Amino acid sequence: MTVAVETGLWQLDPTASAVRLRHRTFWGLVAVKGTFTAVTGRGEVRPDGSAAGTVTLETASLDTGNAKRDAHLRSADLLDAGAHPEITYTATGAELLDGDGDGGSDGSSVRVTGRLTVHGVEQPLTLTARLAAATPGALTLETEFTVDRDRFGVSWNQLGMMRGLTTVTAALRFTRAAA
Repeated sequence: MTVAVETGLWQLDPTASAVRLRHRTFWGLVAVKGTFTAVTGRGEVRPDGSAAGTVTLETASLDTGNAKRDAHLRSADLLDAGAHPEITYTATGAELLDGDGDGGSDGSSVRVTGRLTVHGVEQPLTLTARLAAATPGALTLETEFTVDRDRFGVSWNQLGMMRGLTTVTAALRFTRAAA
């Protein structure tokens, strides 16, 4: 059975969504993991099948389970949450790539084009998401991608401890917005 994603407005359900990051530090020996605890978003599926939307993370909500490290991540050395309180991904388009769209465990892939803004720097970012579940009233998109933090001016790297890319994993549950 095929479930089409309904046209109209969609609202992110923050209680059923998660955005996590993982970055190797200490010369690649330790993976630091964190979760953004404040995530909001909305989207629109237009009658022509095109889609657009925004997902916003409160920079200060990044939680790695270590208060001292979290304070440093939020400081001007790194994310500078005081000057840049939000990280935003603005999707300007979405294209169904494959699958039968039934929303099953082998859900369809969606190419999402847009722009990521971190630390006040905006860069293009195209990613592939999996439509993990879809019903007439809700849909879940899952994705994993890497970000080069240097491209966003987040370049603190004392003694070369933080090399490489940051991996972002997101599971985003959207529900139909009330008309």
